[in-house]
Amino acid sequence: MKPAFLGPAAIAVCLAMPGGVALADSNPLAAERWNTRPVIVVVPRDSDPLLTRVRSALEEPATREGFRERDMALFTVVAGQGRRNDRQLAPASTAALLKALGLDARGPATFVLVGKDGGVKMREGADVDLQAVFAEIDRMPMRQQQQQR
Repeated sequence: MKPAFLGPAAIAVCLAMPGGVALADSNPLAAERWNTRPVIVVVPRDSDPLLTRVRSALEEPATREGFRERDMALFTVVAGQGRRNDRQLAPASTAALLKALGLDARGPATFVLVGKDGGVKMREGADVDLQAVFAEIDRMPMRQQQQQR
């Protein structure tokens, strides 16, 4: 029996099928481009002070509203486990996210702001100031256009 040859069209069909072969680039930031401003918090453990501060800040109505107004999405990677807002990310997506940003799940604690254009706008350590993050976003041309509408 001859081995089967899958041509480019057959491979494309397999890639497009639900449950088919996984795409090589499973970086979840690709889906956010032009839609949201992702914030990525990477910490080695759940008790990390950076994660605690971000979670506490998001419990405040003004901070939650600031996130919403600025079209922000929160990605967290805690001890290698990724989430987008409250939804678990697949391990491959978490790995792709970390690789795209050059981050290590083991630390150090890192806060990254990505713009709607997909570019890294801010990279901070554990001492990040969320009000400074909001101010940085508010200086972005796309945000200024959004505010004028």
